[in-house]
Amino acid sequence: MTRSAGPAAGSVRTGSVCVLVASALWGTTGTVATFAPDVGPLAIGAVAMGLGGLLQALVAAPRIAREAPRLRARGGVVLLGALAVAAYPQAFYTSMHLAGVAAGTVVSIGSAPLASALIERVVDGRRLTRRWTAGAALGLSGTALLCVAEAAGGHAGPGGHSTGTTVLGVGLGLVAGLTYALYSWAAHRLIGGGVSAGAAMGTVFGLGGLLLLPVLTATGAPLLDSSSNAAVGAYMALVPMFTGYVLFGWGLAHVPASTATTLSLLEPAVAAVLAVVVVGERLPLPGWAGVAAVVACLAVLTTPPRLARGPRPARQAAP
Repeated sequence: MTRSAGPAAGSVRTGSVCVLVASALWGTTGTVATFAPDVGPLAIGAVAMGLGGLLQALVAAPRIAREAPRLRARGGVVLLGALAVAAYPQAFYTSMHLAGVAAGTVVSIGSAPLASALIERVVDGRRLTRRWTAGAALGLSGTALLCVAEAAGGHAGPGGHSTGTTVLGVGLGLVAGLTYALYSWAAHRLIGGGVSAGAAMGTVFGLGGLLLLPVLTATGAPLLDSSSNAAVGAYMALVPMFTGYVLFGWGLAHVPASTATTLSLLEPAVAAVLAVVVVGERLPLPGWAGVAAVVACLAVLTTPPRLARGPRPARQAAP
């Protein structure tokens, strides 16, 4: 008889779906930001992650209060996660501004799985499975193809900026990938230590949101210049950041951080498709091949593995 997948496999699938939906929501941010061209990347990042993080903390306040002793006992992990949350949007949105929407997203999200795996390997001693390695190879190949397609399309940097500007954007994308991996690891570490997903995400993102308030105060005035700018800011905070990270927290409760960051490779694929459909960018053939590779990566990571069959019962001789 074939063994049942059981509740554990079902929870992994549920966690994977939560991460995938969150990634799809995050993939809309670059396209939505183009509807507020007068708002700088620092303000976009601060309003998205800052207000979104504070809203998470507000909703999770009762849980945070109940679990405060556990959170205080892991204060170092909480602080690391909060600092990473504050740094990530500044690096991510500036990377998109300098290197282009698709290229900035591809580098930022595409580098996160490797950073996450390295953190888990060094800090937690976690061994990487063949399935993860195969999925990551497909996903990273896809993100590389998307990056090549973006460069071939001539969208490297705003207004055709210099190669140096594009290189700076790519460098900031790598910083964004590292900080994304760090706060994902921190949240997963808290959840694995007995803190609920709501309290872990609310605390880490709430503190990160507080750190971003000075940036929002200094750069956020253009968000109030028009109703369209305000609508972009509200969407960023409420949909991809608040809703997306609530789903991401649920996902981290059921899958390792390295798997979650690899599943997030859906984000650059969504961003690239929206850039073509909504913004009007052209995506050359290598870009579509990259999208296909990312989809294949997600299929490898989310398809339930075959479970070994037990030994067949011996046939009894007929009487």
